[in-house]
Amino acid sequence: MGKSRRKRAARIAATRSTPVPRASLAVRGRAFIMSILPVLAIVIGARQLLAEPYRIPSGSMEPTLLVGDWLFVNKLRFGPHIPFTSRDLPGYARPERGDVAVFISPPQDVTIRISPDQVTPTLVKRIVGVAGDTLLMRHGQLIVNGTDVPSPNAFVLPDTAADEPQAIFAWQHRIEIRGSRFGPPVSTPSLHEWGPLVVPSGTFFMMGDNRDNSVDSRYYGPVPRANLRGTPMFVYYSYDSERGVDYFRAVTAIRWRRLGTWIR
Repeated sequence: MGKSRRKRAARIAATRSTPVPRASLAVRGRAFIMSILPVLAIVIGARQLLAEPYRIPSGSMEPTLLVGDWLFVNKLRFGPHIPFTSRDLPGYARPERGDVAVFISPPQDVTIRISPDQVTPTLVKRIVGVAGDTLLMRHGQLIVNGTDVPSPNAFVLPDTAADEPQAIFAWQHRIEIRGSRFGPPVSTPSLHEWGPLVVPSGTFFMMGDNRDNSVDSRYYGPVPRANLRGTPMFVYYSYDSERGVDYFRAVTAIRWRRLGTWIR
């Protein structure tokens, strides 16, 4: 019995004294990275090629889109943009007049930028003119190819403010037309009086639904096709930034009726 106990104790001691092999930090770190890379690739790929969340920061698209709306942007419709290139993959539909679209703004003048360093911000507006369309505005009324297009928003600035000529609209003279049935072009364009002009090939004229509170193509010109990124699908979350409890509005001021709203 004594010998067997001594042998067993010796085996236990030998086992304890033998170091247990452990994976080095580098090996474990590499294994961790390799395990999450596929997940990151799927998430980033889906965001770049399929759909991406977008938050509405301003009231330029009211009442269609409200400040505080969060929505998914369908990138497949117009064709997803290939990152770090100027190319797009083919989409399943062409941009049409009336579509709400997310796009990269043409370079903006410093006087209209959201912030000084945002030269080409990502925006959401409605396509009101496609290549070849003739656009003009008289007394705040948008006219496309001779047809009045009512504003979805009832807010209208008084003529005394909206008829003030703005130097930033002077770019419109490059694409205005003369001798048309719509009369001569406005010599000093303003917010309510401009055109007629023709949308150049390969571009789209964008305007916010809240026309008198929107910085859009009237200020920076038509948007090239390559700048379009997709169309908003539906509102998946929304809250009122002016209601609820301070610092907790994202929870206390949820617009429940907005959730699931499809964008048209």
